[in-house]
Amino acid sequence: MVSMMEKLTVVGGGLAGVEAAWQAAERGVEVDLYEMRPLRTTPAHLTDRLAELVCSNSLGSDLPDRAAGLLKAELRRLGSLILTCADAARVPAGGALAVDREEFAAQVTRAIDSHPRIRLVRQEVMEVPAGPVIIASGPLTSPALAAAIARLTGADYLYFYDAMAPIVYLDSVNLDVAFRASRYDRGSEDAGDYLNCPLSRAEYERFVDELLAAERIELRDFERDIADGRVGAAACGLEPDRFFEGCLPIEVLAARGRQALAFGPMRPVGLIDPRSGRRPYAVVQLRRDNLAGTLYNLVGFQTNLKWPEQKRVFRLIPGLEEAEFARYGQMHRNTFLNAPMLLRPTLQFRGRADLFFAGQITGVEGYVGNAGTGLVAGVNAARLIRGEAPLVFPIETMLGALCHYVTHADPASFQPMKANFGLLPPLANPPHGKRERYAAYSRRALTVLDRWMAEVGMELVSVRAFA
Repeated sequence: MVSMMEKLTVVGGGLAGVEAAWQAAERGVEVDLYEMRPLRTTPAHLTDRLAELVCSNSLGSDLPDRAAGLLKAELRRLGSLILTCADAARVPAGGALAVDREEFAAQVTRAIDSHPRIRLVRQEVMEVPAGPVIIASGPLTSPALAAAIARLTGADYLYFYDAMAPIVYLDSVNLDVAFRASRYDRGSEDAGDYLNCPLSRAEYERFVDELLAAERIELRDFERDIADGRVGAAACGLEPDRFFEGCLPIEVLAARGRQALAFGPMRPVGLIDPRSGRRPYAVVQLRRDNLAGTLYNLVGFQTNLKWPEQKRVFRLIPGLEEAEFARYGQMHRNTFLNAPMLLRPTLQFRGRADLFFAGQITGVEGYVGNAGTGLVAGVNAARLIRGEAPLVFPIETMLGALCHYVTHADPASFQPMKANFGLLPPLANPPHGKRERYAAYSRRALTVLDRWMAEVGMELVSVRAFA
């Protein structure tokens, strides 16, 4: 049993670390939250704010019959700080929860700064700390800490590439060509939540040709190690030069086949071009990136093209001929543990009961999934410090199913996983329709969660916004 007086150390000020620190502090535990920025930067971060979103500004679907929407509903019930701040900083995005990334990070940072039981320490952690600790250092864990974790675990890391989409200024988009609409008119704004750039077949074919011929950024040393197979990728169940499917660069997707984009991020289903009255052959969607509505990101256009090539190729898209880029896309490393070998479903390290891992380093993908693992680790670390047994969240819930997956999957073929209904146990009497079946999964999950929270005495923690 851990002493009641011990303090919790949380390493990493991203979504998982912040959520973990908040949950533990709200349960009466003193927390030291370590974040190395701005003293040591990463290839992807731009600011020193906590919970900075470095990829998309969308946290995924908020609809109750979607896996990501169910996960959000669960976290709201559980009193998630990240969901509270995201709801307060949301921008129109149809059925998705998208945020003004600057306002979101500002709210999270204010919440942590103002909490009486959280001390924010701007310092790099280079060794795994003693005592109760949560490692939530994320996909860009510093080399020193990564080496320390590798020494502790005795296991190799798995590497894959992660990529970010470009952002353009609204006033540089040709609105005589791009039209506002949401797929199947499912949006929160009457005119539509997305800007849509329509392409004819000839325009699509030319775009694919130029995209495939464009120059990519030269691989850095750690990326060459992966491409050359020098990090044990095959032993980890990964092929060399392996990308995580959820963040596949658009040029890599295009190389899979001429129609891969037309059936992927450029699919035109549910959209009608008001100029022609017909569905376009392909569409590039732009989603609002800030509350002011001055910035829009290219949905699904993660890329590793050289920046001049991004400007040249993406300006071939109708409506973006004169586009000005607020941020070019880029690719960066992602790192995660072989969690099935190393972690319990409580997110405790198998070799040390007072060491927890949370966030993307566990192999859970997606912003909300990362926050969810932070919540689990924070709750369980607080319970351990108070002399209580850590909790295993119900597998019928999306959060419990994610934690179960990353700790029970086949270690030889383990890969990162986002929330999806395939992780949940089958329904006893599933409806025939997919939407109805997903809605039934969601109803069961929330019913089980409510009952379980009452059984374990987990009270809903009320969280206010920090505008």
